[in-house]
Amino acid sequence: MVEHSGLDIMCLNKYSPASSSSSSSNAEKKLFSKLKVSLTKKYPQKNAETLSAQYGTNLLLIGVSVMLALAQHGPAVKEEHLLAFITALMLVQLVWMLCYMIRRERERSPVPERDAHAGTSWIRGGLTMLALLSLIMDAFRIGYFVGYHSCVSAVLGVYPIVHALHTISQVHFLWFHIKDVIKKYETFERFGVIHAVFTNLLLWCNGVMSEAEHFLNNHRRRLTALGYANLSTVEAEPHCNCTTSVCSMFSTSLYYLYPFNIEYHIFVSAMLFVMWKNIGRTLDRHSNRKRPSTRSPGLLLGPLLGLLALASSITVLVVYLIHVEKSEQTREAAVSMFYCYGVVMLSCMCGASGAGLLVYRVEDWPMDTGSNPSRQLDTELLLGSSLGSWLMSWCSVVAVVAAGRGSPGYRWTCLAYSLLLVLEKCVQNLFIVESLYRRRRDPDDAPVPEIFSVTPAPMVPPYDGIVNRAYETPDKRCAVLEGEAPENRAAFSRKHSDVTLPVGNRLNVTPGRKRQILKNITIFLFMCNISLWILPAFGCRPQYDNDLEQETFGYSVWTTVLNVAIPMNLFYRMHSVASLFEVFRKV
Repeated sequence: MVEHSGLDIMCLNKYSPASSSSSSSNAEKKLFSKLKVSLTKKYPQKNAETLSAQYGTNLLLIGVSVMLALAQHGPAVKEEHLLAFITALMLVQLVWMLCYMIRRERERSPVPERDAHAGTSWIRGGLTMLALLSLIMDAFRIGYFVGYHSCVSAVLGVYPIVHALHTISQVHFLWFHIKDVIKKYETFERFGVIHAVFTNLLLWCNGVMSEAEHFLNNHRRRLTALGYANLSTVEAEPHCNCTTSVCSMFSTSLYYLYPFNIEYHIFVSAMLFVMWKNIGRTLDRHSNRKRPSTRSPGLLLGPLLGLLALASSITVLVVYLIHVEKSEQTREAAVSMFYCYGVVMLSCMCGASGAGLLVYRVEDWPMDTGSNPSRQLDTELLLGSSLGSWLMSWCSVVAVVAAGRGSPGYRWTCLAYSLLLVLEKCVQNLFIVESLYRRRRDPDDAPVPEIFSVTPAPMVPPYDGIVNRAYETPDKRCAVLEGEAPENRAAFSRKHSDVTLPVGNRLNVTPGRKRQILKNITIFLFMCNISLWILPAFGCRPQYDNDLEQETFGYSVWTTVLNVAIPMNLFYRMHSVASLFEVFRKV
């Protein structure tokens, strides 16, 4: 017979059914309490970012899906369906902005933290000008609806009214709240801000699609008139007569205002994205200071060359639009003229950007490695928007190489233009990014000398790992020097006066000549990018009229590439203009 000890009996009692049920109930209570605490705690920031980003992305994809269905011009999806969806999104954003501004006004707390780098005043001023042009476009839309109100949907009249209210409210929000760093109701505000971001992105996509469709219809009509092919154009015209005499003027003027409306919405979405990234962010007091802009003496060569580039671009635009509508010979001459102009322009821009990089190599400015969401977004947008024109350029290179002997005379100028376009964007991106990450040393950043210091501040040698014994035992040195002969004392003074002391002029203050060179380069590139934005924005697009790519890739594939690449290229040029102006103020 086996006897069990007391320890065995205790173990049996521990694992009996009654004890196991009580322990499981305790474990369930602990788990429930932990779950309750975790739900009541502040939601993790990364999870809130991921959830709101997924919400905004799916919102955009819904709108893009409706646009793709609308592009087929089928009976199921019509324009009023897309406009009704966008109108609902704008109304939701209006409600959120109104709630945000009312809550800010009612709060008695001190002024919220503000990001000094988010949405500078000149960017907001430029967006205000673009918003005014968008309001003019809304007025034209309302006038068009009034003329055809008897046979079009009421959504076509409601949409421009809501868009005008949305534009006015959004500009007010950008001026007074875009710099706010939100620290309350963070999860709710993340969804509100990201909703605004993707609403503007959807408005941008709608504008791009409408403008591209209008240009393609004109291109098909031109090809049909020249006898290339009998391409059908699909334009949804109302099935009734206009009650006023200005309906055609309204519909024609809309497409001249589309480029400004497109740029307005994409820039607003970028600024709101910076605000979304700033939610819950802890600002660095030192890096968040607003740097004063410097005066710009000696600006002559850069503005003159920039104005010359702008004037030549407008001339090329007018000549191209006149000659491309005529015979085949004049069309080829217009395309060849554009490529020759582009080769000269891009070569000058490559040289200017390379000279700016060389100046930065000669003058060793310190790098700014602080956290700055606005600057990081600028860099990513520059590189991302370059992909469109790079794809277009390499397609042109492939088409030129694959072309036979019967190709047009502008074949080699097209090749040079495409290669220079790739090189120009690479070098300009390097110059802009390096300029944004360079930090000039302001007098406020210099070390302040001690009040009771005997040695003047510029004459204090820096500590470089070598201990100068002369400063440790000055009495002993002075005694030895006094005991020496006068000629030895003079030799000692001569020996130490020949040593160049680092007074800090190289690091603290950029030489005026180099600063003038950088400012002239920046203003020249600024004007050149405006010129290269004007040409495609107002109809000078030789890629459509060039037969090389269409013969290699086919009409449908090549037009699809252009419909993606040209809007990205337009955004790149306008974003480069904004970044170069920021560089100009910073240098």
